[in-house]
Amino acid sequence: MKNYDVEFAIIGTGFGGIIASLELQKNNFQSIMMFEKASEIGGTWRDNVYPGCACDVSSYLYSIHDEPNPDWSNMFSSQKEILAYLKNIVAKNKLNEKIKFDTEVVKIEFENQEQVWNLFDQNKNVFKAKYVLLAQGPLNRAVIPQFKGLENFKGTYFHTSHWDTSHVLKNKKVAVIGTGASAIQVIPNIVDEVAHLNILQRSAAWILPRANPKISDFTKKIYRLFPVLEKLKREQLYWMNELFGLAFVGNETVNKFVTNFAINYLKKKVPNEALQKKLIPTYKLGCKRVLVSKKYYPVFSKPNVSLITDSIKEIKEHTIVFENNEEIEVDTLIMATGFEAAEIQVKTKIIGIDGINLIDQWKTTSVHAFKGCMTHNYPNLFFILGPNTGLGHNSVVHMMESQMIYILKHIKESNKLNEHQLLNIKKEVEEKYNNNLQSNLKNTVWSSGCKSWYLDSKGVNTTIYPKLNNQFRKEMRKYDLNDFEIIQNI
Repeated sequence: MKNYDVEFAIIGTGFGGIIASLELQKNNFQSIMMFEKASEIGGTWRDNVYPGCACDVSSYLYSIHDEPNPDWSNMFSSQKEILAYLKNIVAKNKLNEKIKFDTEVVKIEFENQEQVWNLFDQNKNVFKAKYVLLAQGPLNRAVIPQFKGLENFKGTYFHTSHWDTSHVLKNKKVAVIGTGASAIQVIPNIVDEVAHLNILQRSAAWILPRANPKISDFTKKIYRLFPVLEKLKREQLYWMNELFGLAFVGNETVNKFVTNFAINYLKKKVPNEALQKKLIPTYKLGCKRVLVSKKYYPVFSKPNVSLITDSIKEIKEHTIVFENNEEIEVDTLIMATGFEAAEIQVKTKIIGIDGINLIDQWKTTSVHAFKGCMTHNYPNLFFILGPNTGLGHNSVVHMMESQMIYILKHIKESNKLNEHQLLNIKKEVEEKYNNNLQSNLKNTVWSSGCKSWYLDSKGVNTTIYPKLNNQFRKEMRKYDLNDFEIIQNI
């Protein structure tokens, strides 16, 4: 007997939530409800509106396999274009009617008697679901360092993910803290507007040039007429990225080649030797995220730009003081300080069979899951782009699609059971999977000694998958019912 309001509850309407919903529908599952805390879809592509926000994976690859877009304007798409693409998919597939907007799920609790998940929203409404798919994404919890005196700052400050669109930067003295993925997009797009730009670098980043040509009308027409050609382009880009990925997973020859290329590119674009020394990273290429930009290095030739590598000592009402006691005037402070990805600190409480909040449990054990999508004692609960499914070289959209292959296999097996039975991943199977994963990480650049946002406070890499995309896809195609225990009459 049906004892739930909806068969599938999906939390989040970014790429992960949309992919999950599309794949479920394609497999003839129609009882779907999507929960979105905001008033529109899009996830990170809705929230991040800073100048220059774009994807560093090619448009043809950073798109859903069964939803190609022949009309991309550039090889690498802007935030606005990606958001429009997602909205078009939602409209085309009539997903809007399945979405509850302005609804934040604050608690998910497994009900042992009825063997369903209760979802509680911010207004204390309760929804019962047989399956829950968490697609909240890893890059939505901004890191804002608590510098001494920050509360006394009289100017304007904000994180790149909470960009103040009403704030005017023209003729302002601006400081950008951080030189990561967001910073190298923001900086070239504001440098000519501001009076002076101080770039506060905590550690240098490895940067490769990114050509971003416009897609010709002829190419768009060809891809509309012959969609198979766009799929071939996607495959070409995919395997090129896989080849590049060898630099991260133990191939020293490829790593050295890319490293030398990056250094030569820097020296060509930044002839000042003193600046070169500051901009060359001291860690192995790939240990932290490799960035792509043709616009970043030329910024340092502009007269209104300063690169500061000393640590911040204190922030005063109108100035920033550094450890060497140098002091600069600042009107606007932009935090390009990234996101909290390694420690999953979602607000949502996730209460499993034994009454334990999964988020609290992970604080002591480090974040982990079986194949990045499920964990022991939380049956019928799945993560889209969960622990250790991140990448340094290719499209995470491909990873999400791979996970859905496995999740659908599991759902079909679960549906063969009687209404009093559940499949629960065995604890020892999950532990073995994660022990092997951590062992594989030891042979990669991510374990070469740098401190990155891939690592949690215990030094455990809970973010990155240690192999190439195609190997993850092969893993996800394998489903072994022996990995699970059948729970009955809880």
